Amino acid sequence: MSRRTTATAFALATVLLLTGGGCSSDGPAPSPVGPPATKGEAPAPTGGSPFWVDPESDAAKQVRQYEAQGRTDDARVLKRISEQPVADWPAGDDPVPEILRAVRGATAENRTAVFVAYNIPHRDCGMYSAGGAPDGQAYREWVDAFASAIGDASAVVVLEPDAVPHMVDGCTPGQYHEERSRLLTEAIERLKRQPRTRVYLDAGNPAWIDDPGKLVEPLRRAGISRADGFSLNVSNFQTNAAVRDFGATLSGLLGGMHFTIDTSRNGAGPLPGDRADAWCNPPGRSLGVPPTDRTGDALVDAYLWIKRPGDSDGQCRGGPAAGTWWPDYALGLARRAES
Repeated sequence: MSRRTTATAFALATVLLLTGGGCSSDGPAPSPVGPPATKGEAPAPTGGSPFWVDPESDAAKQVRQYEAQGRTDDARVLKRISEQPVADWPAGDDPVPEILRAVRGATAENRTAVFVAYNIPHRDCGMYSAGGAPDGQAYREWVDAFASAIGDASAVVVLEPDAVPHMVDGCTPGQYHEERSRLLTEAIERLKRQPRTRVYLDAGNPAWIDDPGKLVEPLRRAGISRADGFSLNVSNFQTNAAVRDFGATLSGLLGGMHFTIDTSRNGAGPLPGDRADAWCNPPGRSLGVPPTDRTGDALVDAYLWIKRPGDSDGQCRGGPAAGTWWPDYALGLARRAES
């Protein structure tokens, strides 16, 4: 995905990602929570993370390359990404090899693998992360393979960044809504057949769908009651405080459901001002709270790095294609997180 999900335009995405998008310049990126996200905001409690760190991530490979080139300072800074658990976005053609690799690595270390399922038909409204399964049956088969590959491993799955918000903002044409809701419901049910898999259905971010009430019925139609909760801020940059307030309101409307927050790039908050494409590779951003399930908040199950820090949101501001590793951007996120 590009995993951007960010204003009503990540629709972010990709993903995105990790990753969240939309149809307008003020929406999330079409597609897929560090230091305090705003000055004076208390950081999340520390104490480690139960999530798996991929030793072969793009960031880890980049660190090794920097070390071989003698760029020791850059390598040290980039370890702020490479040594943290980041969500895996399995491929849309065949997710099995990547999932098997991740669950084997995680199981060997008694950790939990974090995945993003990002392959819904008509994905990302034809924007940077356009694509997805060719039809509903292909998507069902993909989800079945995805779930089967997880097996009995401990896993968290963030399901389809942008898919529900894009129905709310009108970016996804109405003729696709009924099928999409049905496919999401079926995907939740299939993934939850795995005994140690938790599923969080994506619900965008507060800068995209500003009224949580607009999400309630679409989430219900998409089977949210069968999931473990919903995910917020995927691939976006909204502050922890803003996302938490939004999430708490939505939770109340959904009977107290829990949620996760993508903190991968929100350490400096969103790009200031009402600027076009604020979701897409915005300058001056920073890593956010490192991934943890010790959030100190009864409603927030985890801060996760869903968007892979350093993956491009799309071909904007000099970036490569959505989802492509961009080492210079990654280094900037990591270096600003130090200050």
